[in-house]
Amino acid sequence: MNIETVLLDAGGVLTFPNWTRVSETLARHGVHVSADALRTAEPRAKFAIDTAPQVAATKDADRGSLYFRLVFSGAGVPDDAPVQPALGELWDYHQAHNLWEHVPDDVRPALETLRALGVRLAVASNANGALHRLFDRMGLTRYFTAICDSCVEGVEKPDPRFFEIVLERAAADRGTTIHVGDLYHVDVVGARHTGLRPVLMDPNDLYRDYDVPRVHTLGELVTLVQSGRP
Repeated sequence: MNIETVLLDAGGVLTFPNWTRVSETLARHGVHVSADALRTAEPRAKFAIDTAPQVAATKDADRGSLYFRLVFSGAGVPDDAPVQPALGELWDYHQAHNLWEHVPDDVRPALETLRALGVRLAVASNANGALHRLFDRMGLTRYFTAICDSCVEGVEKPDPRFFEIVLERAAADRGTTIHVGDLYHVDVVGARHTGLRPVLMDPNDLYRDYDVPRVHTLGELVTLVQSGRP
């Protein structure tokens, strides 16, 4: 397969929650848990809500509260801890700025390499309307032909209509396009229903038994693109 275009999810692939901010916000409200503990708990919390029934019955925003509560529980925060005021403060920040503001060190080099290979890049993300501002603030906008935020578009993954919007904005041919995401029942299912080849970002090997090509890092993604064998 000659891969000409790569669609990339934002959260969980390019950007990640600022767990330091989350830890500090919780502490201001009397709940003490380290950023490292939250970061360690996050993959399994996300995996727990990535089920077909959960995705079918809820929207991305609806799953946010459950996601954070699972992260907190996995990090050792007691179930009766007064986390709601902190969640409210974090929600306000997320709506204004997008809390997924941590960009790992390997992201920009991988994007640079993909661009140098002549690959067209576009973002296909379930987000909250602040994604463009986040990418401008993080200096990521310049890498992408199109950045599509589900809140702005009015439809979200796994709905094929969202992928169709991204393909059109990126002027991409679905036959030479892959989509890279971090949630099986959102990204993989949605991509396949649109006729796209999916790749799952799975750094913790939680999806080893799933029927999808997986990568652990963006460096592995670059190698996959170069091989043309998703």
